[in-house]
Amino acid sequence: MTGDGENVKLAGCVGWPEDVARRYRAEGYWTGRPLGALLRDAARRVPEQTALVDGARRFTYADVDDAADRLASGLDGLGIGPGDRVLVHLPNVAEFVTLFFALARLGAVPVLALPAHRETEILHLAELSGAVAYVVPDVHTGFDHRELARTVAARVSSVRHVLVVGDAQEHTPLSAVDGPARERPDPDPSDVAVLLLSGGTTGLPKLIPRTHDDYTYNAVASAEVTGLDAGTHYLAVLPVAHNFPLACPGLLGTVAVGGTVVLAPSADPETAFGLVAAERVTVTALVPPLALLWLEAAEWVDADLSSLEVLQVGGARLKASAAEQVGPALGCRLQQVFGMAEGLLNYTRADDPPEIVADTQGRPLAPADELRFVGPDDEDVAPGEVGELLVRGPYTIRGYYRAEEYNRSAFTPDGYYRSGDLVRRLPSGHLVVEGRIKDVINRGGEKVPVEEVENLLLTHPAVHDVALVGIPDESLGERTCACVVPHGDPPTQRELAAHLRAAGLAAFKMPDRLRVLDDLPRTTLGKINRKLLAEQVSVVRTVG
Repeated sequence: MTGDGENVKLAGCVGWPEDVARRYRAEGYWTGRPLGALLRDAARRVPEQTALVDGARRFTYADVDDAADRLASGLDGLGIGPGDRVLVHLPNVAEFVTLFFALARLGAVPVLALPAHRETEILHLAELSGAVAYVVPDVHTGFDHRELARTVAARVSSVRHVLVVGDAQEHTPLSAVDGPARERPDPDPSDVAVLLLSGGTTGLPKLIPRTHDDYTYNAVASAEVTGLDAGTHYLAVLPVAHNFPLACPGLLGTVAVGGTVVLAPSADPETAFGLVAAERVTVTALVPPLALLWLEAAEWVDADLSSLEVLQVGGARLKASAAEQVGPALGCRLQQVFGMAEGLLNYTRADDPPEIVADTQGRPLAPADELRFVGPDDEDVAPGEVGELLVRGPYTIRGYYRAEEYNRSAFTPDGYYRSGDLVRRLPSGHLVVEGRIKDVINRGGEKVPVEEVENLLLTHPAVHDVALVGIPDESLGERTCACVVPHGDPPTQRELAAHLRAAGLAAFKMPDRLRVLDDLPRTTLGKINRKLLAEQVSVVRTVG
């Protein structure tokens, strides 16, 4: 282990300083409850309650608890034990859930890849984590993961086992990894429980070590803030390997209260709306592009959405104009969520005024969350001013896994995580996300704030979605290009300029170019891939 903490024993991790860890335990944030106990406790309370729905397959809490125990024994028989990393590359299927809890009970550490990842990312994750096993579906969305698994097994020496959900061919079927269910010692709650992936738009993912203690708090406290209970039917639309649908409150929060998790094979409105109607879904979570799609689809997809109580939207800022449409279009309450897999979560609350829900990204989950807002010199900005958000707290990591050099720039010497988000805090404590540090275009020395220009462009009736990116320019260094997905007939650059002038936008912030697109490229987490978009518009002739 690196750093001065003593509470994380997986080599390559940075723990909380022991005095800080003691304080979090004393204040009740860390309860010593391992993640596997969330399922175990629910199975004891409500064994016959439906825990999991995956298409035609339905499982009670007793079913899932027993399946996790049996799979844990089978993995143990393969020599997989405490601290071993297992690269999990599964879509939203029931096997993901049983595998996650089986590994939690063994004290092994799942490394959660996303379904869209392919060879470059998977080889990187397998090598970085030192994974001893790789778990895949046979074929998903037309892609044969068994072929990828052959490459991984051949090129990453630590990988001893390939386990497949479905037709395994020469690999081992996950269904054959079985053994007698038995009680086993709980892992130390201060041990690393899961390695999540960073969600940046550039470079390969970094690994985020979350402990049993901090991630259990993450899920349980989020369930309380969101209002989950045993009657909750949570629809996992986003890839459940991602932090948002996994534990904010997601799968783990729903299990903690004994509710029902419904796994969606697709986020398209027809599929998802059908599941909402059939399973009487009460809560789900989306990223903004999907939320916009659902708002439009509500006008033409005939489905009974009357059971839906809460729509969470996070992963990127939801514009106020879209936020205000959620209630009228879907008949449910909006909860804005701003957070990061590294830790800090912010939620709007059920009793927040409508304007706070529409215009802010919520306030911190934990009273012990420590937030700073700083300028380029790392000095705190004045209250209410925009600054980079720095955070530390009982569920925010102190360092990425095996990233000692990067950690020196990503964290302050006293343990604050540098989020890269430009944020201001209202007197109420709610946060407003104004953009990213890197989402500022340097146009001949003038700094153009991407978020500000995008927000104004989105108020034009012909603009459905937009991203402002910088493109190389010999004289200015960068010029700005507005990439617009139109609503109906596309706007002209002259029309957009007039609209922006009327809104009072400074002349130097006016987009230099306009590009009309059918869609915007996105990362696997649903964020606009600005790097790829900038590359695309830099090599194709722009309009304007």
